[in-house]
Amino acid sequence: MPVLEPLRPDHAEALLAFERANRAYFARSIPDRGDAYFAEFAERHAALLAEQAEGVCRFHIVRDAAGHLVGRVNLVDLADGSAELGYRIAESAAGRGLATAAVAEVCRLAVTAYGLRALTAMTTVDNPASRAVLLRNGFKCRYEFLFDDRPALAYRRVLAGPAAQA
Repeated sequence: MPVLEPLRPDHAEALLAFERANRAYFARSIPDRGDAYFAEFAERHAALLAEQAEGVCRFHIVRDAAGHLVGRVNLVDLADGSAELGYRIAESAAGRGLATAAVAEVCRLAVTAYGLRALTAMTTVDNPASRAVLLRNGFKCRYEFLFDDRPALAYRRVLAGPAAQA
């Protein structure tokens, strides 16, 4: 079972190492973050913490049973009871159900800790593992679109209220 921790200043070094180690793996299914992301990581990390302090985003790292940082799960653009979900799991941890469990936990937190009623998410069509994570967690596919010239799917999950029971 993965453990989610809210992003903190002391996560920066491990998070940068995680992103560097998995850069090529992530780029196979989502657009690469680019060299500037890594060169300016300290500034970016500080900006994320500031957004989190403002309450407009909720960032989490994911630790495996051994305590290693193996992923991240984020809720961004919190507004009007909704947010966008994003997640990444290390190549070394893929296929073990960590993404599914981490998304389930952040959905629980979205309701109990953050007061959200719905989440949206997207994934590229050629990423069946990510699509499966979303479907296992009750997300419904809403429409197809192009994301950086790649076919992608938009998903939504209602977390609270009568529609969540359907």
